[in-house]
Amino acid sequence: MLTPAGEDVVVQARKILDAHRDAWLSLKGARTDGRVSLGCTQDFADSTLPMLLQQFARAHPRVRLDLRVGRSKELVSQYDQGAVDVMIVMRQSAAADEVAVLREPMLWLCASPNVMPLDEQLPLAVLDPPCGFRSAAIDALEGNHRPYRIAATSPSLSGLRAAVRAGIAMTARTARFVGDGVAIAPERLALPALPDAEFSLRLKRNAERSATTLADLLADGLSKAVAAP
Repeated sequence: MLTPAGEDVVVQARKILDAHRDAWLSLKGARTDGRVSLGCTQDFADSTLPMLLQQFARAHPRVRLDLRVGRSKELVSQYDQGAVDVMIVMRQSAAADEVAVLREPMLWLCASPNVMPLDEQLPLAVLDPPCGFRSAAIDALEGNHRPYRIAATSPSLSGLRAAVRAGIAMTARTARFVGDGVAIAPERLALPALPDAEFSLRLKRNAERSATTLADLLADGLSKAVAAP
């Protein structure tokens, strides 16, 4: 546990690191122009990403950012076609162009406050396949012989959140999904353990300098955000 003085030091250290990052970005991007296409899942678009993009845009005012938010399968297809320079998606396997691998614990989530009626079968809300979270949740329940039923499906995270907030069902995501009426499921439900979610940050081969800089910024910033309590 940090002492009050230690907590003050941490705050000041983070300010120094942020100032150093801003200076590094400015030196790299003050005269850079062009376009960078970034594809990412909604998990990141709704959480840490806006702050990092703000830092990049401030240091690269002449670079146009093409932001694509979607499902991993769609983004990988666009990346393979050359339409995306930098990509953050759920990891399926190792890739030669990976800049970083981000690991976050999967959690069981439900409405906050918990108003979901419980019966013999656990009501589950999932995205349409293919989806790593869907597979992990079903595998965990079936591996522990826990009865369940698919109570709600959606092609988007907004639809999934609506189903969970309504108390129709619970779901498996990371802590990034907590908030706005969604909370971590209580321990009394005795739900089975879930694996870590792995996200891959990939950079197109022979990418422009601005895309490489953005990838480095995201690798550093998102890794720190994952490690933060």
